[in-house]
Amino acid sequence: MAEAGSGSASATKMCRVPERAKLHIAMIVFQIGYAGNHVIMRVALNMGVSKLVFPFYRNILALLALAPSAYFLEKKKRPALTISFLIQFFLLGFIGITLNQGFYIFGLDNTSPTLASATENSVPAVTFIMAALLRMEQVHLNRKDGIAKVLGTLASVAGALVITLYKGPTVYSPNLPSNKSDFFSFGDAKGKNWTVGCICLIGHSLCWSSWIVLQAPVLKKYPARLSFVSYTCFFAVMQFGAIAACIERDSRSWQVHSGGEVFSIFYAVGSDSFCNGVCNTDICC
Repeated sequence: MAEAGSGSASATKMCRVPERAKLHIAMIVFQIGYAGNHVIMRVALNMGVSKLVFPFYRNILALLALAPSAYFLEKKKRPALTISFLIQFFLLGFIGITLNQGFYIFGLDNTSPTLASATENSVPAVTFIMAALLRMEQVHLNRKDGIAKVLGTLASVAGALVITLYKGPTVYSPNLPSNKSDFFSFGDAKGKNWTVGCICLIGHSLCWSSWIVLQAPVLKKYPARLSFVSYTCFFAVMQFGAIAACIERDSRSWQVHSGGEVFSIFYAVGSDSFCNGVCNTDICC
C-alpha cells in the first residue's frame, strides 16, 4: 500500500506542469496556428470579401465561442460590472480589436503576408518599450538580462524598419495559370499602395502592443479573463457593425459567397480572436 501510494504521488508530481510552462506551450501552439492566418486572410481578400464585414462576422463567432465559457466558468470570481469597467472594456475593444484588426486587414490588402508577418515581430519590442516607459517593466542595464532585453529590442525594431522601408528585388515568382494568378497571389499587392499598407501594419503593431500593456492593470482589478475578453469582443462587434453599416451599403458585401470564405472566417476565429485573446490575457497576468 505504501509503495502504491508513493508511486501515485510521484506520478502526480510528474503530471504537474508549472504554470509558466503551460503559458509557453499555449503561446507556441498559438503561434503555429497563427502562422497560416496571414496566407488564409490574403486568400479571403483575393476572393473579394469586405474588409469591414469580414472582421464583423469573425468577432461575432469569437463572441459566441467565448461568452458561454465565460458565463459558466467564471460565475464565482467575476467582479461586479461597473460603469468604469464598461468604459475600459469599450476602449480596450476599440484599440485591441477594432483598430488592431482594421489596420491589419488594410495593411495586408496593400502589401503581402510576408511583410505582415515580419512587421508583427516588432510587437514584443514595442510592448517592452511601452511597459518600460509606463514603469511596468524594470530595465536593469547593469545586468546581463537587462542588456539582452535592450539589444533584442533594438534589433527587432531595426529589422522591422528595414523590412518596411526597403523593398528589394523579386527573388522568386512562381508561374501560375492566368485564371488562378489573382486567387493565389500571395506576393506584393498589385495596384495597391505599399506605403499606406506599411503605415497600417505599423499601426496594427502599435495597437496590439498598446492592448497588451493596457489590459494588465485592468485584469488586476477584473481577474475574470474570459469575461474580460468577451466584453471587449462584444464592444468590438458593436463598433465594427456600426462602421460597416455606414460604409458598406451594398447588400452583396454582407453575403458569404463560398465555402472558402466560411473557412477563412472560422480559421481567423480560432487563430486570432480566440487564441490571441486567451493567450495574451494569461501572459499579462
